[in-house]
Amino acid sequence: MRIHTARLTAGLLLACALAATHTVNAASPTTSAAPATASTANSLEAEQEAAFKAAKAVQKAGPADIPLRDQAHLQLPAGYIWVPTPAAAQLMHSMGNRTDDTFIGAIFPADDNADWMAVVKFVKEGYIKDDDAKDWNADDLLKSLKEGTEAANEERAKRGIPGIEVTGWAQKPQYEAQTHRLVWSALSKKKGSTGENQGVNYNTYALGREGYLSLNLITNAKDLDTYKPDAAKLLAALQYDDGKKYADFNSSTDKVAAYGLAALVAGVAVKKLGLFALALAFLAKFAKIAVVAGGAAIWGVAKIFKKKNPEA
Repeated sequence: MRIHTARLTAGLLLACALAATHTVNAASPTTSAAPATASTANSLEAEQEAAFKAAKAVQKAGPADIPLRDQAHLQLPAGYIWVPTPAAAQLMHSMGNRTDDTFIGAIFPADDNADWMAVVKFVKEGYIKDDDAKDWNADDLLKSLKEGTEAANEERAKRGIPGIEVTGWAQKPQYEAQTHRLVWSALSKKKGSTGENQGVNYNTYALGREGYLSLNLITNAKDLDTYKPDAAKLLAALQYDDGKKYADFNSSTDKVAAYGLAALVAGVAVKKLGLFALALAFLAKFAKIAVVAGGAAIWGVAKIFKKKNPEA
């Protein structure tokens, strides 16, 4: 089993070349940015290849019992692949994503034809009161989400990676008080593009005694309905350990978070932790977004975890 970095990086190089050509032609027909473009592409190619190799070395296929820090366990079903951090963080960074010490790992489909990935993290900032869910305004949350995404684009620009922008809701925030689970989904696209092939986050959260776990699925907007069941299945497979559940909260001894539930959609969670789940995983994973102008195609990240490969 090996990683198909040749096909992946070919698409990435084309994406960089297309972007450079467009910029140069618009600015001046006599100015060339080829050396800088090639250098950036080569650097990203090497970074991604190293990250894919590290991920392959530690991947775990379901069914498997995956401990999530000292908080919970994920009973990973068959048909899914788990990559823990630090290898998962290395992989995310190679795709232009920011991570921090809340990041636990990433989940990929074993099915070669499935185009999605999910990121898992735990934020230990205390018990989050959920009473603001009944009063939140979806339009205000969307505005804050857009602002946070724009701030995250600064890091991508430093690394020569195109930014993204949030364009609207794919699913407005929905909270189930009985299970303490939150779901919301935002549409995103490559900044400056027509938005013909939009990306989407399907974000799910499970509140606990000491903070929250998030499992955020990333895919193409047109495929969201197809992969929603995967997100639901994985969220159902995530359970807090005894003593760590939301119902175990002790108001006399436990820390209460400085923000409420609405911050998990936009605001504190976006601006402080970084909106890496929305970040440009699409450069490496979704060719239609990265190189749609060239009509090219590359293999997705999920396909690097193929179980069967004639090229041993």
